[in-house]
Amino acid sequence: MAKTRKQPRKSSEESRNPKPRTRIGYGWDSHEFKARLPLKIGGVLLPHSHGLGGHSDGDVLLHALTDALLGAVAAPDIGSLFPPSDPQWRGSDSAIFLREALKRVGAAGYAVSSADTTLILSAPKIGPHTAKIRHRVAGLLGLPPDRVGIKAKTPEGMGMDHAAIAHAVVLLERKRTTRRKAVRL
Repeated sequence: MAKTRKQPRKSSEESRNPKPRTRIGYGWDSHEFKARLPLKIGGVLLPHSHGLGGHSDGDVLLHALTDALLGAVAAPDIGSLFPPSDPQWRGSDSAIFLREALKRVGAAGYAVSSADTTLILSAPKIGPHTAKIRHRVAGLLGLPPDRVGIKAKTPEGMGMDHAAIAHAVVLLERKRTTRRKAVRL
């Protein structure tokens, strides 16, 4: 006779509110252009006369993605986890923030399925750099590039030539759990 291992009982909270199969997160960020700073977007250095000011490296795209990931699992936002008032984050590579968000996504039992982003800035033109940014962001997220959307728009007469804005949406899927086979004794 085969003995099976008892499955742990779900708490009453888990029974009432099972973990959803998918979750969506949205994030956005903006930074002002400043002279004598390198311009980094999506983890890629871009040639331009100005960079984006910020406490870290000012990477609006990675900041928006970080907040989207954190929001999808109801975690604190990027400013709460990495406060601008904390000197240890001055000049930091924004990939550090993204990796922390990914750890929290994994700990919550989810994995990133896809991401879609939009950059809004007057210059530089993002088109020539889209493929490189897509590959870098995909690598950071652990996704194939065809699951990462990178789009750019100009603010067209809105008087926003002095800033860059990024919007990001992520789709998370619950990680599959493997069930153990019954053990025969």
